[in-house]
Amino acid sequence: MTKADQGREELLREVVGVAVPNWAIRVVQLNNVVATRLGVTDTDVQCLHALDRHGPATPGELAKLVNLTTGSASRMIDRLVAADCVRRVPDPTDRRRVLIEPTQHGIDRVGQAYAGLITRTRDDLDDFTDDELRVVLRFVTAAEESTANEVHRLQTGP
Repeated sequence: MTKADQGREELLREVVGVAVPNWAIRVVQLNNVVATRLGVTDTDVQCLHALDRHGPATPGELAKLVNLTTGSASRMIDRLVAADCVRRVPDPTDRRRVLIEPTQHGIDRVGQAYAGLITRTRDDLDDFTDDELRVVLRFVTAAEESTANEVHRLQTGP
């Protein structure tokens, strides 16, 4: 590889390194707008995503998934119940426990709020080849894992 090729490669990595945080900021902004429309907080929207991804969960499990104390998670659940986005149901395996699950109304509201982005993302991906999509998926998966590791490091470190 020539010095010029190395320079271009380095510049490209730098540009991608700036683009990803910029995209993350836009995602945070979008989640804030969605939360406002749903009448809940940004963390509440994270909770709905967690329930969609992981299924019904106990309040304690939800608190860990969205990085809240159990008291804050309880208030979050109260807000989401009031907004008719989740409901408390008995755990079928242990009637002493309660699970939080999304309501159909909550699923529909979140789906409608993100429908435009989902359509735009699909349109954006239409221009990618299968090989390019594999690379994008590889990057997103690695970035998600790196982010989770950094969250863990910051939570457990000094």
